[in-house]
Amino acid sequence: MGQGINARLDKVVSTEVYALQSAYTDQRINALSQEIQKERDANAAQAHAFEQYKIAERDRRERDRQQRLYSAIIPVLVAMVSSAIAIWAVVAK
Repeated sequence: MGQGINARLDKVVSTEVYALQSAYTDQRINALSQEIQKERDANAAQAHAFEQYKIAERDRRERDRQQRLYSAIIPVLVAMVSSAIAIWAVVAK
């Protein structure tokens, strides 16, 4: 019976070893928590940057659309005005 108790006591971890293992485990958990928080912050920053990119791209497309529209309308209007002036000049003679 004494040998059984001694065999069990040999398998028991000392309090110093347990304290060291617990401290290491706590440190590792804290380090992993900090890494996870950094990743979350980086993901949030990337999501924000992507949203800003989408807004900027939408605005750029709108400016391009307006520029194309104006570049098509202005020459047509100039042609119509010059035609009206030419017709008026002929009719006024």
